[in-house]
Amino acid sequence: MKVVKDNENKWSGYGLRIFLNTLSHPFEYAKVLIQIGYEPIPPHSSKTLLGKPALKLPNIFQYVKHIKSVDGLSGCYRGLGPKVCGSLINLVATQKMMEYLDLNQQDEEEDTDVEENRKQKFLKCLKGDIITHTTAIIISQPFHVITIRIMAQFVGKEAKYVGVFGSIGEIYRQNGILGFFSGLIPRLIGDILSVLLASSLTYVVNKYLIEEKEIQNYTSAAVCMVSSSIMYPFQVVSNCMAVSNSGLLAGSPPYMLHYNTWIDCWNDLSSRNQLKRGSSLLVRYYKGPSLITSKGNLLKGN
Repeated sequence: MKVVKDNENKWSGYGLRIFLNTLSHPFEYAKVLIQIGYEPIPPHSSKTLLGKPALKLPNIFQYVKHIKSVDGLSGCYRGLGPKVCGSLINLVATQKMMEYLDLNQQDEEEDTDVEENRKQKFLKCLKGDIITHTTAIIISQPFHVITIRIMAQFVGKEAKYVGVFGSIGEIYRQNGILGFFSGLIPRLIGDILSVLLASSLTYVVNKYLIEEKEIQNYTSAAVCMVSSSIMYPFQVVSNCMAVSNSGLLAGSPPYMLHYNTWIDCWNDLSSRNQLKRGSSLLVRYYKGPSLITSKGNLLKGN
């Protein structure tokens, strides 16, 4: 009976993942375009909450509306197929690694007040989380690259990357085997640092600051949000590297440089104050030195 129940829970998890991916895809699509630096709607003069003059960019809803006006409703779901495939592969790999490392069994064990045991359990879980995340990301990275490149075609209205199998052939012709892992290193670094930061802060907060068990259950979620925000620049760099030198207009000058390494990409974006672009989706102010618009024009910022 337990095996049947576990299988039902797994299928429910797969179904929920597909539903959430489909529901959020238009917004994720717009966010990716923002992260790779494409702004089809020029910013307009406005003021900040403090009354200072600023250039205000369209929010995420206006961005999605623009995509729909260009490609229709179905166009808002460009890249959904490989994204779902990558997400499911990520989920399956995570579950298999958790089973292999017996992490599920650890979670079901009763907590103990012995300090040494708590510390050992924390370190063991942290090690397991890092191994699990690393494995899942590496296995699913090719589908992530396919998804990002299909989305990036919106910039130049290309059709080089079509479907999963067609995109696999195009990536191999364009970049070889290594092309399937474009942007992997910054994505891995960002994720591992996020896990380390979130796990460590959760352990410290629950140990020294919060004694109530009920409140401790919410600590992890709150800390994860903070750590993800801090490591956000790695996500931007990873997606830019997935597009750079891809044969697409979005990955070529003047929209994007052909970066040799992700360090070059990081330094370039950092020099232009663009490492956090896309982190704020409702209220967006442009603060960089320049901006490439949909027409390829260079717009000076403040």
